[in-house]
Amino acid sequence: MPPILEVRSLVKRFSPHGPAVVDDLTFAVDEGEILALLGPSGCGKTTILRLIAGLTRPDAGEIFLKGKVIAGPGTHVPPERRGVGLVFQDYALFPHLTVEENIAFGLQSVPSTERTEIHRRVTHLLGLTGYEKRRPHQLSGGQQQRVALARTLATSPDVILLDEPFSNLDALLRQTTRQEIRDVLKKTGMTAILVTHDQEEALSIADRVAVIWNGQIEQVGTPEQVYFEPRTLFVSQFLGRTNLMLSFARGTVADTPIGEVVLNRPAQGNVLLSLRPEHLALEHDRVGTTDAVVLEREFKGHDITFKVQVTGSEYLVHMPSPADYKPGDHVTIRATEPAVVLEKRTR
Repeated sequence: MPPILEVRSLVKRFSPHGPAVVDDLTFAVDEGEILALLGPSGCGKTTILRLIAGLTRPDAGEIFLKGKVIAGPGTHVPPERRGVGLVFQDYALFPHLTVEENIAFGLQSVPSTERTEIHRRVTHLLGLTGYEKRRPHQLSGGQQQRVALARTLATSPDVILLDEPFSNLDALLRQTTRQEIRDVLKKTGMTAILVTHDQEEALSIADRVAVIWNGQIEQVGTPEQVYFEPRTLFVSQFLGRTNLMLSFARGTVADTPIGEVVLNRPAQGNVLLSLRPEHLALEHDRVGTTDAVVLEREFKGHDITFKVQVTGSEYLVHMPSPADYKPGDHVTIRATEPAVVLEKRTR
């Protein structure tokens, strides 16, 4: 089955001689898929969303929706005719309208009986039954977020675009709301693109994650793939804590500061390796002859993070509780998973 949305060689500059904010970008989204565009502020991810929505015109490249060009040379389908819904970061609810009126705002041309049924369906789906007569200021942040999504779902778009949708919520509400939103999107079979700078958010809600840097995709894959098998230095560091090791590879193994480790793919010569802290473990050095010494111990309840010094370099090790290592202990570090060989990238 062809993708529902396809972006080909997309380019956007905001000044004729300035750098490209979106630089030769190509990706596709399957029907019913949730794709997260993950990256730091200023990397171009919101501009990508605006290009897909039709709020910004590309300088080059094409965008296809359901096989038809909606943006490209000589073509610019206006936002209201694209079949694309956009949920803004600040929800953009009308403060003087009730929940019912906000949801129905985009249904003016729909017959009254059908409009009533659509409203009933989306309010039930998003847990808003009983709140129809309230105004936005009478709702919690999570409820306002659901109203914004309900308003978008009511228009039956082909794709929903979510621009940092949970950033205005506190930590606990953010976690519960994003799971609720994911459940709704999956129940309806809706295709969605989520823009976020929050790694945990992207990894928990998306079917695939596209890591964006300088207007380009560094890596795209399942949450497990981009986290456990980062291809580049940027991805390895942006997706969470990692230990970087300059090493010498000999096929499927490499000599590293912590000893010989197995590699995730064959390599030769000088390489840069990434090992997540949870892929390292400590063992007591009974003799006390190694150079590895525990510097710090950070207890977190279900696990403990140790900072360990090895021949002048420091490494992080996550281990499940209980673990009886303490600062000053001489230890041995061993890898419990293959080290990831990072690609050499030039920009």
